[in-house]
Amino acid sequence: MNKQSSAAFKDYLSLVKFSHTIFALPFALIGYFLALYLTDNTFTIRVFLLVILCMVLARNAAMSFNRVTDRFIDKRNPRTASREIPAGKIHPRHAFIFSMVNAILFIVTTLFINKLVFYLSPIALLVVLGYSYTKQYTILCHFVLGLGLSLAPIGAFLAAAGQWHIVPLMLSVLVFLWVAGFDILYATLDEDFDKEESLRSIPAVLGSKWAKCISASLHLIVVFLVIKVGVILDTGYLYSIGAAIFIALLITQHLVIAVSNSQRGVNFAFAYLNGIASLVFAVFSISSFYY
Repeated sequence: MNKQSSAAFKDYLSLVKFSHTIFALPFALIGYFLALYLTDNTFTIRVFLLVILCMVLARNAAMSFNRVTDRFIDKRNPRTASREIPAGKIHPRHAFIFSMVNAILFIVTTLFINKLVFYLSPIALLVVLGYSYTKQYTILCHFVLGLGLSLAPIGAFLAAAGQWHIVPLMLSVLVFLWVAGFDILYATLDEDFDKEESLRSIPAVLGSKWAKCISASLHLIVVFLVIKVGVILDTGYLYSIGAAIFIALLITQHLVIAVSNSQRGVNFAFAYLNGIASLVFAVFSISSFYY
């Protein structure tokens, strides 16, 4: 790979914030291994890799599509003006083609999993792509983002089990509220800009104080769901350890932002604490299915 190709590859990785896959992918893995734990299905490397591929393709499609639709807003926002499209590193047309290719490959990949996942794949795409327009019209935009990522555990469970179950649905609700809550906190960085642009983020409409209260309320429900899932599964001390660390990091996120509401503080809480929380929770949860 020459320097030009390497730079372009890095630009596309940055375009889709590939490192942020760490938020939803661990919950997809929980969903997959939970299906093996709760049903008679056995591990197959083919389905496992297909689940991961679906996650990556759907997220690539959603993130690149979002960057295309938001390119004019991003250009006017000092915080996002250096992103790949407004900075001229990637042409909007190329980003759109990249998004559509990933979307088509996502649907094609689900064909090789099972019919249920294939039939549901267009709905999943509608949610993750549709999010890009919601901030212009409704303060529920944070919840649409949460809904998109919440499809990870239930989608992976359906891929492995081919049937519904209450626990992965609860995990999806957990992810839905967790993501919506931390996205509301992240949106406080753009409160003034969103007001100027008449964008409908919760901080812009209700103010940062109410936004933080709403986020904290959502995360209180997340704490309840983390504990409730553990009670239902009754998988022992490993899940309890993972749950305790996840909850502790969730609380730490709010404390960090309360003490330092700077871009650096919010970014630390958003990217690092949530990423670590997701990974740790997945490791201990999956381990609890076997030990």
